[in-house]
Amino acid sequence: MPDFSAEWEQLQSRCQDCTACGLASTRHHVVFGTGNPEAEILFVGEGPGENEDLKGEPFVGRGGQLLDKMLAAVGLTRERNIYIANIVKCRPPQNRDPLPDEQEACIGWLRSQVSLIRPKIIVCLGRIAACRLIRGDFKVTRQHGEFVEKNGIWMMGTFHPAALLRNPAQKPDGFDDFRRLREKIEEIGERTELVYPD
Repeated sequence: MPDFSAEWEQLQSRCQDCTACGLASTRHHVVFGTGNPEAEILFVGEGPGENEDLKGEPFVGRGGQLLDKMLAAVGLTRERNIYIANIVKCRPPQNRDPLPDEQEACIGWLRSQVSLIRPKIIVCLGRIAACRLIRGDFKVTRQHGEFVEKNGIWMMGTFHPAALLRNPAQKPDGFDDFRRLREKIEEIGERTELVYPD
């Protein structure tokens, strides 16, 4: 049986050296991902912002703080029972949306991560991730919180944390989506132990 840790480290090492698109020339760090790569739940955002590019870790700014708060409310933490990655691993300039050719050049890294992690649930954070992984015309404001099954994986799209910071009126809907996620974990999760802060 292949050694998971060795395969994961090889994948990460190869990704760090990637120059497949123009984003490589302006990055500080490749943002491969963070969390437990043996988790059953994978969160996918669109791409790193400025803070993430500087630190080399996804969701570390104000949006990341909100995400951590929402995760904690349903017993999840990035250290223990989820993994977080992005569609593109390098920051698009001025935090613009990653272009289709940039997504295409980078999506193989995410596919390899999914292949190794073998998640039961994928949560798409925001429109870009949901359109890429769930369906091309996904509308977050209408379809957030709905689970669909693709290739044996349950997928849900929800609001990007940065969007919730821009539009706080959507926060209750965002928290409802995480409650639905908790229900789905309780329904199908075999190894996920939900742990709540004291």
